[in-house]
Amino acid sequence: MIFINSMEKNKNHYAIIMAGGIGSRFWPYSRTQKPKQFLDILGTGKTLIQSTYERFLKHFDANNIIIVTNQTYLPLVKEQLPEVPEHCMLGEPVAKNTAACIAYACNKIHKQNTHALCVVAPSDHLILDDAAFMQNVKMGLDYAQKHDALITLGIRPSRPDTGYGYIQYIDEQDEQGIYKVKTFTEKPTIELAQTFIESGDFLWNAGIFIWSTSSIRNAFKVYMPEFYELFQSANKVLNTPDERTVMQGVYEQSRSISIDYGVLEKASNVLVIPSNFGWSDLGTWTSLYENASNKDNLRNVFDGKGIHAYNTSDCMVSAHGIPGKLVVLNSVKDLIVVETNDVLLICDKNKEQEVKQLVTDIKLKYDEKYT
Repeated sequence: MIFINSMEKNKNHYAIIMAGGIGSRFWPYSRTQKPKQFLDILGTGKTLIQSTYERFLKHFDANNIIIVTNQTYLPLVKEQLPEVPEHCMLGEPVAKNTAACIAYACNKIHKQNTHALCVVAPSDHLILDDAAFMQNVKMGLDYAQKHDALITLGIRPSRPDTGYGYIQYIDEQDEQGIYKVKTFTEKPTIELAQTFIESGDFLWNAGIFIWSTSSIRNAFKVYMPEFYELFQSANKVLNTPDERTVMQGVYEQSRSISIDYGVLEKASNVLVIPSNFGWSDLGTWTSLYENASNKDNLRNVFDGKGIHAYNTSDCMVSAHGIPGKLVVLNSVKDLIVVETNDVLLICDKNKEQEVKQLVTDIKLKYDEKYT
């Protein structure tokens, strides 16, 4: 394909894969020691991070794909992606949300290549149409090469989902297929989400970004000056033996804040590309349920052995605990049931956003034994 060839081996194109999250809403399957990006959530034979890396490897040079994760997870990255060059793996000393992750990676890339253009993406999302995704990425990279712009990919919503952030865009096009962003809204109520869908000018925020390293560094300098100076102070040791020690201090002093709150919601040069490439953040059991292709005639999804259901509908059941143990459901609906060796979760599918708080409470009570 001509399109694919035009993406390959461009020395100025970089992909940054963010792989440091703990996936707490996918508990108890996703745990602190092995979060969901390192699991084969979809039953494809590949973990989510492996699928994400392979998607970018088709279009980006292996030396230009940077994986940023917690230092604790570096052994997992090396185990699951042994082909990744050592210099392409960045270990964060502590988790400080996406602003720190992006500042670290973009500074490191910029020091090597001041003409660098980056796509920044999570490691644990589902993308069904790789060709459509890469077409949007190429559009963004081409635009970012010519303009000082911070570009995000927005997903055309299919339902009023309260688990996603929303991007409102202005109907005025900056360029064909690229629109100016008007507002960001985090996880609205169902009533507000319904209003967004009906208006037709809101998109789901996929958390996928495209920009030049110059543009994002300048945005940090303008909208988060103390944060910018802190990371800038480490530039002289990047790619040297002192990098890890110095970055430890930088992270200890830096704020924990998302790139959305820190920069994008304040900046005036934020654009969005409305996209449709079969996306889900796979952030919850319900999102996995909605993307499952193996629903039975009562709309149940069963993953595991020894599951028996009677007069049961619209349930998501994952049983991968003690071998030989049966999981039996009778006359229930709209439940999430997840069974592991040490935890049994039973949750109303409509209350799933509360799982993250449950994990916090359990961690306070039992330390990290079950989380």
